[in-house]
Amino acid sequence: MRGRKATSVSRANDGADYGSLRLDRSGQAEAFDAIGERYDEAFPHKEGQLAAGDWLAASLGPGSRVLDLGCGTGVPTARQLARAGFEVVGVDLSRRMVELASTYVPEGTFHQLDMADLRPGGPSDLGRFDGVAAFFSLLMLPRAEIPLALRTIHHVLRPGGLFALSMVEAHVDDFAIPFLGNTIRVSGYLLDDLHRILDTAGFEIVKESSYTYAPAVADVPPEEQVFLCCRRRD
Repeated sequence: MRGRKATSVSRANDGADYGSLRLDRSGQAEAFDAIGERYDEAFPHKEGQLAAGDWLAASLGPGSRVLDLGCGTGVPTARQLARAGFEVVGVDLSRRMVELASTYVPEGTFHQLDMADLRPGGPSDLGRFDGVAAFFSLLMLPRAEIPLALRTIHHVLRPGGLFALSMVEAHVDDFAIPFLGNTIRVSGYLLDDLHRILDTAGFEIVKESSYTYAPAVADVPPEEQVFLCCRRRD
């Protein structure tokens, strides 16, 4: 990804709160509403995501409660975790994605919510979870919000809970890109900076992998995908 670069990762953002930010979701949900089923067609190979989901499935106890944050169509992660016998709850900002996930993964429970709604004292409380998956969902936030989203994930996880995260390694902030005939805004970090904000948010990285991924469509460039398997520090 190329574009408006963030000159540094500011520690001041780590101390921000939602009350100090203007949340701008304009166009993000609408883009994914329009994309719908085409998302899975454009990204047919998800080895890194499946491997991180396997780590959750192997590491969590039977009957664990798992949140798929930014669940998309529910494929593959919500389906993978439901088939492992977990209680799966999914959240997505896109109405159409929630509809598709409810169809593709009838064992799960899905909500159209902003992840900011789950913050401590926020308008929605879905309870606590043993595990959280957030595959490419934090990518859709401006950098100022990502530390807050990580704190929200820390909040909804039980002590010692597990967190599987994926991002695209890129030094950009809220940068507009063409995406399957629509426009979305994305942010990213270089790996050392991503490690730092995870540590600041209270997570220990226990496993890490990366993949160079070339989507099956021309308007989405190849990207370096990073998968981090983490544990909440008590």
